[in-house]
Amino acid sequence: MPVAPQTPAKSVPSGLTPERSITQRMDALGRANEIRSRRAGLKRDLKAGRAKIHNLLLDPPKWLETAKVFDLLLAVPKYGRVKVNRVLTHCRISPSKTIGGLSERQRKELVSYLRR
Repeated sequence: MPVAPQTPAKSVPSGLTPERSITQRMDALGRANEIRSRRAGLKRDLKAGRAKIHNLLLDPPKWLETAKVFDLLLAVPKYGRVKVNRVLTHCRISPSKTIGGLSERQRKELVSYLRR
């Protein structure tokens, strides 16, 4: 039985991302810009006291899940780098942890610590 010739499939070498079309890249850029502007607005609201950190940590919107916990806590009034590091160390949370990457235990412990 003859074997049908196969056309070489384009394979992406391991470790590299596949090529994106200009439309896909522009869509991704638009989404990224939207997320960045929403986060900046949220940080302004936290700084001004118009938003509460507790609700954001317990039930974060989808667009906030990739934000760093450290950066969000820095936007809270009266919290600087030293205090944020102390809080994260006390709650056993890495400074590079994202909001979406928090476990339920970390989330609850952080909120209870911030409510004191």
